[in-house]
Amino acid sequence: MWSVLWAAVRSKAPYVTFPVAFVVGLVGYHLEWFLRGDPSPTAEEEKSISEQREERKLQEIAGKDLTKVVSLKDKLEFAPRAVLNRNRPEKS
Repeated sequence: MWSVLWAAVRSKAPYVTFPVAFVVGLVGYHLEWFLRGDPSPTAEEEKSISEQREERKLQEIAGKDLTKVVSLKDKLEFAPRAVLNRNRPEKS
């Protein structure tokens, strides 16, 4: 008899656990909303991190002349390192 009972419980478990989990989640969501209260208006107006980063970058380059750049040939740190530096031309 116990094996039949456990087989029935095992086969009907998703139909029982989903509504229970749904109710627990719903109660927890509303309880958290009740305890925290309404969100402050400054939280909604706060800028995202990506927006803050973009504004900071714009402020950094505001006073610079962007037409004066260093040639890529002059920048040796971007050149791949050859084995024992055999293929790298020497600067004079």
